[in-house]
Amino acid sequence: MQDAVLRYLRHRTADREGANDVAQEVVLRLIDLRRCQQIGSVHALAFRIADNLLIDRARQQSRMTDLPDEEIACAAPCAERIVGSRQMVDILSRALRRMPPLRREVIVRRRLNGQSCAAIAADLSLSSAAVEKHIARGLTDLRAALERNGLGLEDLSA
Repeated sequence: MQDAVLRYLRHRTADREGANDVAQEVVLRLIDLRRCQQIGSVHALAFRIADNLLIDRARQQSRMTDLPDEEIACAAPCAERIVGSRQMVDILSRALRRMPPLRREVIVRRRLNGQSCAAIAADLSLSSAAVEKHIARGLTDLRAALERNGLGLEDLSA
């Protein structure tokens, strides 16, 4: 019986391994059915079971291919991260506005514009040590603002 079902399945599908699996499943189901009920035509039932199992496998495989791959998934950040980032930008913007003008100018030039300490010192007629102190104090102010709002520097990378 299994050989006949296997030939039938191989004729209906190109998947050799799948055909072997379905043929074994057919035999197992026939054995279970024969234990609990009388079967009129074992051959007809075997081919009907084989057809139904092929249909079930095709449905299952189509569901599996319909699922998006992780590589295809959207690379955009999730809504939760967007809201958190906007909240953090708002907190940092308010903290920058509260800073003394010179400290704010130094922080913006160094951290946002990427200017060197020497260039900032030359442009603002300050010593390099003064620029470094403004940067240190400004970063302390920004860190404190984040902590007051329940956020920390580790939240910047999350």
